[in-house]
Amino acid sequence: MSQVLDVKGLNCPLPVLRTKKAMKAVAKGQILTVEATDPATQTDIPALCEAAGFTLLSATETNGVFIYNIQQPA
Repeated sequence: MSQVLDVKGLNCPLPVLRTKKAMKAVAKGQILTVEATDPATQTDIPALCEAAGFTLLSATETNGVFIYNIQQPA
């Protein structure tokens, strides 16, 4: 089951901090979908995933909304 974290309208560092906090509640192997509008997340979210050991499955942008699918390692 996938969870969605809406951080639209928030600016750095809040989207990354909230993503990191939300990932603590995601079960192993499960996916968190993050929706953000801050362009800095294009750099910050992949960096968070690399540093924390999360798997960034996809990063897309649609109409100014950046969507990240992040998997908690099994």
